[in-house]
Amino acid sequence: MTDTTAAPRLSVRTLVLMAVPALLIGIGSAVVLRALDLVSEQLMHFLWDWLPGQFGADESTPWWIFLILTLTGAAVGAIVWLVPGHGGPDSATTELGGPPPKLGAVPTILLVAILGLAGGVSLGPENPTIAVNSALAVAVFGRLSTKIPPALLVMLAVSGTIGALFGTPVAAALIFTGTVGALALPGSLWDKLFLPLAAAGAGAVTMLLLGGESISFTLEPMGAIQPIYLLQGFLIAAVSAILGIVAAFLFPYLHKAFHALRNPIIFTTIGGMILGVLGIIGGPITLFKGLEQTAELLEHPEDYSASQLALFTGVKIVALLIAASAGFRGGRIFPAVFVGTAFGLLAFALFPGIPISLAVACGVMGITLAATKDGWIGIFVGIALCGDITVLPLLCLIILPVWLIVTKAPELTVHPPEKAPAAAPAKA
Repeated sequence: MTDTTAAPRLSVRTLVLMAVPALLIGIGSAVVLRALDLVSEQLMHFLWDWLPGQFGADESTPWWIFLILTLTGAAVGAIVWLVPGHGGPDSATTELGGPPPKLGAVPTILLVAILGLAGGVSLGPENPTIAVNSALAVAVFGRLSTKIPPALLVMLAVSGTIGALFGTPVAAALIFTGTVGALALPGSLWDKLFLPLAAAGAGAVTMLLLGGESISFTLEPMGAIQPIYLLQGFLIAAVSAILGIVAAFLFPYLHKAFHALRNPIIFTTIGGMILGVLGIIGGPITLFKGLEQTAELLEHPEDYSASQLALFTGVKIVALLIAASAGFRGGRIFPAVFVGTAFGLLAFALFPGIPISLAVACGVMGITLAATKDGWIGIFVGIALCGDITVLPLLCLIILPVWLIVTKAPELTVHPPEKAPAAAPAKA
């Protein structure tokens, strides 16, 4: 019997035609991200490898760490204050799939992102890159065709960027499983995921072809599952999530305190000075976006004592809050991953009976879940960090009670209160 009530579906021809801009957006998103990485890496090597040697210092010299982060804060603040485009929207107040900025803001978004990534600021490239790619996708393809909704173009840019960031389209597909239903597209879930997955796949493959990084590591396998692992994993993930909840609770207060100083060059410079002090305390491993530093931790976990890992965890989470609150532009996922990794290794150092792969996966999953409020991305990053698929069924159970802890907690995003119309300045 034929079901005459079935929802209409997109034709194969329509999917094929719409896949063309999806693939192009995915490729373009990866190219933008890779270019951002390459430029920031070159500047980073200049600032931290070559230049300090001219003054008898190196990347670990305390006064050099303080100087570079302070100057980075002053430079970012000056651009946000004086240069047209003003560095785009404040990353602390934007979601990954928010409205795209104006095209004129793109150059300054790229500039402040490069300065932050190269200068050692504890933020990742995801928010600025997604903002740039969304603006470009809407500007280019929105003019070529009025049949593609701007919201879909933004989703494709986000998908392409996430695919490029993680080196796989799986993360983007998981993230958008719960949101594609909001798009006015007919068909099944896979019909709606077809285009974002095409963009994410194109972004991931392009990034890998261009020599980009992949968030993939391999730790000692967990081995046979034991019942006690559920309790151990839950405790690690729960405490890690609570760290994220505390950070999210403090975030708006710190953001308000910095921005009460009014002038960006003042509060961003002060933020850079504080980051410099934190960098001196935690050392170079607590600087930058955190991906390479996460790899450093995982490559030789035995090189770090429990006290060092506790210090790394505390310094990095504070640095993340300061950087995000003080007007720097950048994402919060990669620094949070470093925090979760350091905390997981801390749990393993304190209780060696816990499998290291389980400890790291749960540490990362907990704080990522609190930071993103997305269980899929929490599970994905946890598995990617430990490289042990045996941990997956445990994470799928452990995440359930941890989700109950974080579901009503504040987000790691600042939502400024709406101003009264009479007092609010006009917005373009």
